[in-house]
This record gives sequence, structure tokens and C-alpha cells, in this order.
Amino acid sequence: MTAPALRPYLPKDASALAEVFRAAIEETAAEDYSADQRRAWAAAVDDEAAFGAKLGKALTLLVDSAHGPLGFGALEDNSVIAMLYVHPQAGRRGVATLIMDALEKLAEARGATALTTEASDTAQDFFAARGYIAQQRNTVLREGEWLGNTTMMKRLAPAAKGAKP
Repeated sequence: MTAPALRPYLPKDASALAEVFRAAIEETAAEDYSADQRRAWAAAVDDEAAFGAKLGKALTLLVDSAHGPLGFGALEDNSVIAMLYVHPQAGRRGVATLIMDALEKLAEARGATALTTEASDTAQDFFAARGYIAQQRNTVLREGEWLGNTTMMKRLAPAAKGAKP
């Protein structure tokens, strides 16, 4: 049996990543968001083609295993962690850390000096432990439901001159 591996997103991954997205919202976020809020949030992947296109426009990495993807993260505009989702069965096993280590390193190598994210209430402690600092509280309307999140930012060290991304 092979160990989980980090790799770039491929268009064929859209359906499996939509399932990771749904499971993470339905199970992992259950303590922080109501059933109606989770249903509205998960509806973002009902159109898998649009979801796949969004993943394809970002720098999206996933952790893959023999049984399929365990989690994924997306970096937009080299400055925004747009998505970070881990399947509940793979939670607290280093999947999110592996993804974030890679995304932060890539952003830094490409000259980013800071990263921001809109962390869910569920993910806020994870980001805080990585050095992200809360900037502001937000509410977002999804499918008729209001969801709370927090804009968080982390300063990065600039890439050394002559370093290659």
C-alpha cells in the first residue's frame, strides 16, 4: 500500500474533490454551523463543472491515497488560500498541514509577502496555529443562509534573490 502523496489537481479529480468538500462541511463543520447553513455551503459543488473550473483556475494541490483524495487546498492570485478541505476520515492526520506547507512555500517562492484566507469557524484554530492573525469577522449569504467566517492573514518571508519557484 502506497503512502498518501501530494500532487497537483487534474480535471478528472473534480467529482472526488466535490465529495471531500461535501463530507468536510457536513461532518467536520457540524459543531460550528447548523444543518441549513451546511446544506447551503455544500451547494457550492452542485455544479461540478463550475467547481472543477474554479479549482483549475487556482493552484490546487491534493493529497491522494490508494482510496482517493484525502484533502485539497487552492491558492488564488498567489496571495489567497481560497479553499482547504480534508475528508473527515483523514482529519488530524497531517493532511491539511501537508497541503498548507506546500502552498505557503510556493507562494513565498513566487514572491508573495502575505497570505490571506477567509477561515470558517471550524478552521480558524488551525490557521491561527500556523501564524495567521484574525483581521475581521465576515458574514456571507449562501443559498439564503448567513455563514460566519474570519479573514486571517499571515506574513511570509520574501523569496531570496535568484531563488526559483
